[in-house]
Amino acid sequence: MEYTGAIFDMDGVLFDTEKVYQQTWHEIAAELKVTLGDGFLADISGSSGVHMNQVIEAYFQVPDGAGIARECMDRVRKKLSVHVPMKEGVREILELFRQKGMPVAVASSSLSQQIEANLKNAGIDGFFSEIVSGTEVEHGKPAPDIFLRAAKRIGCKAEQCFVFEDSENGVKAGYAAGCATIMVPDLIEPSPQIRQYCARICASLVEAREEVCRMMGK
Repeated sequence: MEYTGAIFDMDGVLFDTEKVYQQTWHEIAAELKVTLGDGFLADISGSSGVHMNQVIEAYFQVPDGAGIARECMDRVRKKLSVHVPMKEGVREILELFRQKGMPVAVASSSLSQQIEANLKNAGIDGFFSEIVSGTEVEHGKPAPDIFLRAAKRIGCKAEQCFVFEDSENGVKAGYAAGCATIMVPDLIEPSPQIRQYCARICASLVEAREEVCRMMGK
C-alpha cells in the first residue's frame, strides 16, 4: 500500500487534554447533582455533534445535551488557554511526515477555534495543512464523515491515509472511512472488539512512528 497522507485526532493523541475534558464533564455533573455512570468515558470520548448530544442526554438525564456540551467546551477552552500539555513523540512523528512530503491534517471533535489555539500554543501549527472540526460534518464520530472530509482536503484518498486515534469512537470512524487506523490509547484500554478495526495499536506516538516506517517499508 502506498500511503500519501496522515490525519490526527487532537485530544488524547496530540495533546494530553482528554483528562481536562473528563474533569470538566464531572464538574458540570456535580453541579447538576448527576452521577455519571461507568460507561460515560467510553461513550463520550471522540464523539461529536448529534451523537455527543445523545450521550449527554442519556447520562445527564436532560432533553437536550447541546447546552451542556457548549458549557463544557467553554470551560475547557479557558483551562487550555493557560497550558496545553503535548503528548510524547508528537514533533518526531510530524517531522517524519514532513520529511516524506506527506500532507497532514487534524480531524477533531473540538471546535475549530480550540484546535487552532492548541496547535499554535504548542508551536506545531506549521506541520498541518488542514484542520477539520466536528462542527463541519453532518455526522460525528463514530461516523466516517470527518476523516473522509480531511482526506479530501489534503488531496488524498482515504484508504491511503494514516489515521491516529485514541478513542473507540474515533477508531470506528477511521476504519469506516477506509483509513489505516492506528490506535494510541489514552484513558481507555482497547477492548477486544475494537482491535479488529485497528491497523496497529501503539503505546505512544514514539512507537507509532516506528510502525509507520515499517508499514511504508522505509
